[in-house]
Parts: sequence; structure tokens; C-alpha cells
Amino acid sequence: MTSRLRLLLGGLVLLFVALQFVPVDRSNPPVSREVRWDRPETRALAQRACFDCHSNETVWPWYAYVAPVSWRVAGHVEDGRRHLNFSAWDQPNEDADEVEEVLREGEMPLWDYVLLHPEARLTGAETEALIEGLRATFAADPPVPRRRSASPEPGS
Repeated sequence: MTSRLRLLLGGLVLLFVALQFVPVDRSNPPVSREVRWDRPETRALAQRACFDCHSNETVWPWYAYVAPVSWRVAGHVEDGRRHLNFSAWDQPNEDADEVEEVLREGEMPLWDYVLLHPEARLTGAETEALIEGLRATFAADPPVPRRRSASPEPGS
């Protein structure tokens, strides 16, 4: 191995080690108010397929501690909690229509999450049961609505 190649590899190793010191928020804030589930089966399906990104009960896997993957995982969790957080039902959350849409279109759970967590993959029947249960849950215990930014009037 040439000295240039050794120097390059050494630099890459040092860079990788240095990246591990970049802080990443992997906190699980306290549950402020969990949604009142329509039945335990709905919660179990949501826990299996949704909770790691959409609750304050995230189970952080080993790879969530290795940069740069840790940044992606933490970003997904932060984004997921911002849209829908079953542990912060007293905060603004998406409505049932939006949740149903992303489930029906297969946008959730994310494909890369399912790749590493095959237990999160829902069958068609499980997806339908989750949608039905979430509709009942949201009807009985509606989320705090999100504030929509007002669109400017046409021509103004």
C-alpha cells in the first residue's frame, strides 16, 4: 500500500471517528398525553408499525448511534413526531384523513424502516384494521388541529 493511500485511509478513519462526536438528539420526552385508543388491537398495530417515529417511546437501535446514519434516523423521528405524535395528543397532530392517505398509499411506514424492522410491515388486512381503528380513535379523541397558513387571496 502506498503512503498516499495509507494517509487517505487514515484521514477517512479519523473523519469517521470525529463524526461520532457530532451530537444527535435521541431523547424520548415524557408522554404528555397519549391518545385514548378505541381498542388495544389498534394500539398494538400502531406500536408495531408507527411508534418508533410517531411517539415518545422510540426504541433507538444500535445504528442510531453511528454517524452519519444517526443523523438520518434522528431526522426521521423528529419529522415523524412533528406530524403525528401519539404521545403528545395535547399538541397539534395530523387528522385522520391524512393518516389514512399515507397508510393507503404505502408511504408509511417508510421503506427503509421496514427493511430494518420487518415486523413493522403490515399486511393488507392489518393496514385496513389500523386505518379503521385510527378513524374510530380520532373520532372519539380528536387530535388538536394543525394551524394551516392562510393562503393569499388571488390577485392580491
